[in-house]
This record gives sequence, C-alpha cells and structure tokens, in this order.
Amino acid sequence: MSIYHLNYLDFDYSEDTDGIGTFDAMTSTWPEQVAAVQDEIVQVLDWAYTMFVGIRGPLGEGGDWDFDLQGQQEFTAPQHIEYDASARRFSVHIGPVGRPRHTVTLSISGTSGFCAAFRQQFGLDGQT
Repeated sequence: MSIYHLNYLDFDYSEDTDGIGTFDAMTSTWPEQVAAVQDEIVQVLDWAYTMFVGIRGPLGEGGDWDFDLQGQQEFTAPQHIEYDASARRFSVHIGPVGRPRHTVTLSISGTSGFCAAFRQQFGLDGQT
C-alpha cells in the first residue's frame, strides 16, 4: 500500500473521550490551485469509501467513519484608513476588489481502526 502525499490538505487530529478521532484540514488557495485541492479531496474520500465500504455514517449510529466538506469563495478589497486628529474621525477608502480565494474545510471522523488506517495511508503517523 503506497502512502498518498498531500500538498494542500494538512490535517490536525483530535480525539474525544469515547475514542472517536477527527482529522480536520482547511486550505485557502487562489483559483489556479482549486483543481489540485479538489484532486486531493477526491483521493482522501475515494480511499475512505474504498477501504471502508458501506460503513460511512454517523458514528453514534454504528458508522465507522463520516465526513463534512465545506467551501467558501471570498473576495477582498484593500482599505486605506486615515485618521483625522482634528476631526477625531477615520476615513476609509476602499480599493479595487482582488482575486478570489477559495477556502475548503474537510473534517473526517472515525473509529480508532479507521483513524489508524487513515494515519498510515496519508503519512500522518506522528499524529496520535
């Protein structure tokens, strides 16, 4: 079994008192990296669906693993802020809207067996 190397998804791990583990990753990229991020998410989810066939679902209802995937696209504009001491007030000048940032969060929760296999598959052995 080869280890998948992830360039955009950097998972943090936490565990609750019942031994359920959660891997959380968030990435924010420019439009030209969106396809690469989506490819990594596909790798992660395809692995989980393939290795743990038919057992995805709420862990409290007998599932071995589950996930939550969220996305957001943001546009920002710079602000030039000045303070007029004599008037005791700010003035704000908004610049042009910049390029969009695409933010994706992926949370995967699982049993101890799922988490151990996930760590091994994605080279996260240092995360316990």
